[in-house]
Amino acid sequence: MFELTVLKQNVVLMSAVTAWLCAQFLKTAFNCIKYRQFNAERLIGAGGMPSSHTALVVGLSASIGLTEGINSSMFAISLVLAGIVMYDAAGVRRAAGKHAKVINKLVRHTNAELTVRDIKLKELLGHHPVEVLAGAVVGIAVAYAFNVYW
Repeated sequence: MFELTVLKQNVVLMSAVTAWLCAQFLKTAFNCIKYRQFNAERLIGAGGMPSSHTALVVGLSASIGLTEGINSSMFAISLVLAGIVMYDAAGVRRAAGKHAKVINKLVRHTNAELTVRDIKLKELLGHHPVEVLAGAVVGIAVAYAFNVYW
């Protein structure tokens, strides 16, 4: 039977998940400081500072690099995955957030039916490049800490 303790022994998995958790808590804390109120959605939501998706994949990739070596196929695969996720966060998802903002503004300023006005598109989807960079720093720091102290 599968045991959860097996997963806890996987330093690569644990560093990636911990990097994601750290980024989500930092995102929530920064949001609390900026808006002076707690927003529970920030604990699991996308967008904002730092990028938790980036922290997750960079934590994964850095941990693989530290455990398997940077010449390993696993590291190469994880590095490509990290690049795709970071590009998506700063490019595609950020653009989708901008589109949502414009659509929401158009709906507010038109005489659309009530059912359309009740639907508000989520605007905070992607990241500014500095938010992606901050997520990468979190991922590397957590992976390093796990590989040194685990």
